[in-house]
Amino acid sequence: MPAPTEIEDPLQGVQAFLFDVFGTVVDWRRGVSEQLEAKLGALAPNEDRDAFAEEWRVQGYYKMTAAVAHGRPGSLNVDEIHRQFLDSMLASDRWKHLAPHLDDGGRHELVLFWHRLPGWPDATPGLYGIKQHAIIGTLSNGSVRTLVDMAKHSDLPWDVVLCSELLGSYKPNPKVYLGAVQHLSLASPSQLCMVATHIYDLRAAASHGIRTVFVRRPREPDSPSDVRGKAEGGEVDLVVDSFEEIACALKARGTEKQVWQH
Repeated sequence: MPAPTEIEDPLQGVQAFLFDVFGTVVDWRRGVSEQLEAKLGALAPNEDRDAFAEEWRVQGYYKMTAAVAHGRPGSLNVDEIHRQFLDSMLASDRWKHLAPHLDDGGRHELVLFWHRLPGWPDATPGLYGIKQHAIIGTLSNGSVRTLVDMAKHSDLPWDVVLCSELLGSYKPNPKVYLGAVQHLSLASPSQLCMVATHIYDLRAAASHGIRTVFVRRPREPDSPSDVRGKAEGGEVDLVVDSFEEIACALKARGTEKQVWQH
């Protein structure tokens, strides 16, 4: 009888894990909706709060950052992008009834909602677990201050904050991923793993030789339900339901070397 085939560890050799943040690490929809309720109360019923957050994120942020990623002019500060689209929303027929209740200061306060988003339940314990075995950080289209404030708010123990504001473009522009490899002084892109719930992000990272972990999150755009790991014939290296699964996989392989000894 032939010996059983050893299954290759999809995370073997990875020294650093970088995470998409909005949607992958934090629940932006719940965070924005709850803060809208506290700010506007009955002016924004449940269905309106959810729709407001969705439009602000998907129709505004995604489209505006994608345009810059593909070479069009635009700000690399996510607060500026959020404010620009917020102003356009409040001038629209759908949301103009809220405009009289939001002066310049009120609109600035709404922009800061994105600095105070709750982590998914597994985010903080999972990140602490992964941190015991590897470098952990962000690779986000957020700004430095947004990500730092969010980390303070939700206890996200990053070793490093890398983002569009520092790397000169938004994902999926190649300079974001390649810049991350360079700043972490990695010998090979395969020593870096991108963790995200957005398949476009993982496909872009993989095109540069970076490992990929897909994490399932509910109701997230570009987060298909049929993503599979390479062991099952899929396109990403690993599929998980929580960050704690990644931490357990790293602990199980027993790799206790200091990652900076390379």
